[in-house]
Amino acid sequence: MTVVGAFAVLGEPNRLRILELLRAEELSVGELVRQLDMSQPAVSKHLKVLRQAGFVSSRIAAQQRIYRIEPAPFAEVAHWLAPYRRLWDRHLDALERHLDDME
Repeated sequence: MTVVGAFAVLGEPNRLRILELLRAEELSVGELVRQLDMSQPAVSKHLKVLRQAGFVSSRIAAQQRIYRIEPAPFAEVAHWLAPYRRLWDRHLDALERHLDDME
């Protein structure tokens, strides 16, 4: 998946909410439905997109499908963002020095 594709997947607010919940622990579809107060078909649709993009994976436990976050796509996004983070760090450091000089 390209970084642009990753941002398209991550740009949907409900998918971000799902990832926020899965960041803390593995959850079943039913538990996600309950915590998100969304319909099961809607949650399943978002999980399918996240799974196809590689951001989550699932396993079967009895009659349930349990979802968890997969770190690799996030690492790819973080790697792509690194030069921008360094740019902002330099600008923020310069701002901090400027503010310190004003005191």
